[in-house]
Amino acid sequence: MLRVTLLGTGAAGGVPLYGCECAACQRAREHTAFERKPCSAMVEWGKGSARERLLIDAGLMDLHERFPAGTYYGFLLTHFHVDHVQGLFHLRWGNPSPIPVWCPDDEQGCADLLKHSGCLRFLPEMNHGDVVNINGLRVTPLHLKHSRPTVGYLLEYGPKSIVYLTDTDGLPAQTLDFLASLTQLDALILDCSFPPEHEGSNHGNVEVARQVYEKLQPKELIITHIGHELDCWLMDNDIPDWMEIGREGMEI
Repeated sequence: MLRVTLLGTGAAGGVPLYGCECAACQRAREHTAFERKPCSAMVEWGKGSARERLLIDAGLMDLHERFPAGTYYGFLLTHFHVDHVQGLFHLRWGNPSPIPVWCPDDEQGCADLLKHSGCLRFLPEMNHGDVVNINGLRVTPLHLKHSRPTVGYLLEYGPKSIVYLTDTDGLPAQTLDFLASLTQLDALILDCSFPPEHEGSNHGNVEVARQVYEKLQPKELIITHIGHELDCWLMDNDIPDWMEIGREGMEI
């Protein structure tokens, strides 16, 4: 069994966006099912009582309540922007066994997180295309196009494969070529923050997501890191048949 559960699907400001009265933000205030929290996910693999768990990114501020010590193995960080690591700042001062945190090599980190890591054990040895075996889960980091060193993750267990690529404006050629060489890609979870034609933000839009889909042809493509502008666009337009809209709690 290989499963990814989306814990958060929002862009940095989330939905509803503070102070915004657009249709999407008003809907999210009235119906919590449409809220979008910091972009993050949970990976589970294995069988029965031997099932393992990793968390992808740590933007949720209640991680210590959702996931008590010992209920997961560690973290896969995509990058060190605050909306992807803020939940680690107080969690680090706990006293569980050291928690491994695989991450890109970015010596700036975020504030003093690397300098004062507490119970977190940062492992910045994530080289593009090099497989890391984590208790039977094959994890391959892949370079992404963002304003800080950022990686996505190809996750493979048995015959199944899911790739998680957030905070990227399309894909670098080396990542696109790597994924195109795979014989099977069961699911692609991809950054799509904006409506078509939006440019210049270090994040993808619907047209860029379509181009990636056509190149890679995954069995399913799920968008994440969604901003309120895109939610507004989705309220007024038909959802393309090649795309699924990520939601909190969605299981892939």
